[in-house]
Amino acid sequence: MSGIRAVADGLVDELKRSLPQQRKTQRGNLALLVATMLEVRSANLMDLAASLPREADRTDMRYQWIARTLSNTLIDPDAVMAPFAAEVLERAAADPDGIVLILDQSKLSDRHQVLMLAVRHGERALPLAWRVEATAGAIGFATQKELLGVVAPWVPAGAAVCLMGDRFYGTADLIALCQRRGWDYRLRLKGTLTVRDSSGRTTTAARAKSKDFYLEDVELTARRAKTNIGIIHDPGHAQPWIIAMSDNPGYGTTLAYSERWGIEPMFSDFKSRGFGIDNTQLRYPDRLARLILVMALALYSAVSTGHWDEVHHPTPAEKNI
Repeated sequence: MSGIRAVADGLVDELKRSLPQQRKTQRGNLALLVATMLEVRSANLMDLAASLPREADRTDMRYQWIARTLSNTLIDPDAVMAPFAAEVLERAAADPDGIVLILDQSKLSDRHQVLMLAVRHGERALPLAWRVEATAGAIGFATQKELLGVVAPWVPAGAAVCLMGDRFYGTADLIALCQRRGWDYRLRLKGTLTVRDSSGRTTTAARAKSKDFYLEDVELTARRAKTNIGIIHDPGHAQPWIIAMSDNPGYGTTLAYSERWGIEPMFSDFKSRGFGIDNTQLRYPDRLARLILVMALALYSAVSTGHWDEVHHPTPAEKNI
């Protein structure tokens, strides 16, 4: 039995445990693709086809099998991810700082962008759910709301949640959504946004320039969204961090926004420094979304293997902790 087949068989058992209602053929196909991707470390379909352990002799026939699997509408990335995401969120909820969710967008190709919701895991992040769209611009609030709505039921009841987002996401709509859900948030704001409080009406950039760094219960934009704002402008940095938050603003609570950067290594794993999805020739958003599913399961498999090895084969330093 090839190494890929052996890994795939183990993944089939895990998928059967986590997804008992999914069809056997779908579990088998996903497991084989994930195992092959872990072996070749590439999202390029020709690379995958060249190493795929199937009986077809010709690479083009194996390529067609991969293309059919990625176009299978019965494979729903949200449904497949649900048990894996719920497990990692349960683990994250036990952290004293609670669950840190990170919302960000990344370019997949000249025509496609992905909106990703991930959970911080150590110094990095793990993908939870995503949406791929054929666009060159920002993916709007309607899709952001849909994505958060998918993940919210996976969060353990009563868990503390903080949503992190860059300047695409510092909007009155997203602030209001977090407030309705009872989530904390760290959303970076553009400098052009209007701020109103007892001192009058100005902009976020003007407040940063005046070194008015901690604003409580201010009204933001024409929507007059109530929020707190923390501002950090460290020496040597061209732009300040202007961060909307529900917590009392201070240097520490504002600096916590730095946890958002955990998603950047994850995107690197997906793209040129990892699996290379940005070099794929796939043209359909749904097929790209399923290719991301294969990569996400590969990352979860690698992390799970690392946790198992840490428990069963600890280094001398780990044994003493």
